[in-house]
Amino acid sequence: MAQDTAQQASAVPPTPARALLSLILPAFLVGVGASLLLLGVSAAAEELQHVLWRNLPDALGVGRYSVLWMLVMLTATGVAVGLVVWKVPGHAGPDPATTGLDAPVLPPAVLPGLVLATALMLAGGPSLGPENPIIAVNVGLTFWLGRRLAPRMPRGLWPAMAEAATIGALFGTPVAAALVISEALAGRQLRGALWDNVFGPLAAAAAAALTTTLVARPAFDLGLPAFGQPDWGDLAAVLVVASAAALLGLTAVLAFPYVHGAFARLRHPMVTLPAGGLVLGLLAAVGGHLTLFKGLDEIAELAADPAGWSAGEYATMTVVKLAALLVAASCGFRGGRIFPAVFVGVTFGLCAHSLVDAVHPALGVGAGVLGLLLAVTRQAWVSLFVAAVLVSSPAILALLCIASLPAWLLVTGRPQMQVHEDGTPVR
Repeated sequence: MAQDTAQQASAVPPTPARALLSLILPAFLVGVGASLLLLGVSAAAEELQHVLWRNLPDALGVGRYSVLWMLVMLTATGVAVGLVVWKVPGHAGPDPATTGLDAPVLPPAVLPGLVLATALMLAGGPSLGPENPIIAVNVGLTFWLGRRLAPRMPRGLWPAMAEAATIGALFGTPVAAALVISEALAGRQLRGALWDNVFGPLAAAAAAALTTTLVARPAFDLGLPAFGQPDWGDLAAVLVVASAAALLGLTAVLAFPYVHGAFARLRHPMVTLPAGGLVLGLLAAVGGHLTLFKGLDEIAELAADPAGWSAGEYATMTVVKLAALLVAASCGFRGGRIFPAVFVGVTFGLCAHSLVDAVHPALGVGAGVLGLLLAVTRQAWVSLFVAAVLVSSPAILALLCIASLPAWLLVTGRPQMQVHEDGTPVR
């Protein structure tokens, strides 16, 4: 969560235990609802993906991931999402290039179109994840229902709980939400104890994470070869890989306002989105089908056999996926940037391992993901958390903490992968 969530969470006045107890039931309801909405949209998108990328090409006698089919499907996805943005009430929300994890409270009439645009995007193959639009939908729906069912609760608490719940649902653990909340509140004068301020959002995140775990049983550990005791060579490797990954991510961040401006000059969503889809299809023709979609299933396939691709192939996938993320986030597709950035970090780390055998694959993946996420999200705790979860190694965690320092020095103060409404980059 970013600045708005910090203000919302810190707006909760100091409260006694009895008042905090009154938050538990609303927080649990928000958490369960946020998780079920995320799981429902994801399940619907997966079913549509199977139809579009398996059933339909098989019925037509076309290769599922042939160049022709990738060009057709990604361009058609641009047309479908463009129609939603053009014709559906609310136009699927604001320009996604202007929003981050700190979602605005959207009117209820906007939310159905945003859900539809997100599901079409997830099924069609653009390189974006569900996080930003699902957070926005959960925030808008939670605020609208909360103000009607419990009008006496602080207004700012509903969006804070919804954002925390969605983050907990996305990662299947409330730890990620707790880290984001603490980062958002850092340096602010809180009214009351820290745990009074985060009690409701953290309870919502815990309920959402538990719901996701019980229903979907997500697993983020890539099952890479076990990492033993680190040595000085490992320290040097993690510092170099994380810093290089951060610099690579910054190239996309710095290019973001220019690419967004180029698509914005096309003006109409029925031009910008199909054009973006066509570019994404051309990129997929270069990088292969693994560079499609949000990337979680694809990185599991890569991690199952790290030696199955050459350094050149990993480098190609890294560049193509980063370019696809840049284009998809610039041309108007509704989606988040965390999951595709994770794919880029994974392939970057595996490329480093392929080039230098002394770089352990788990170490390369953790450092690559850390550096890319720091550049793309500026969420330091989330970046460190995701990198650590993927490699699941306490020994690497200590190295990643050290590597985050020079990587952060490279990205802090730089433009973010977000623009203002006038197209200028957010800093």
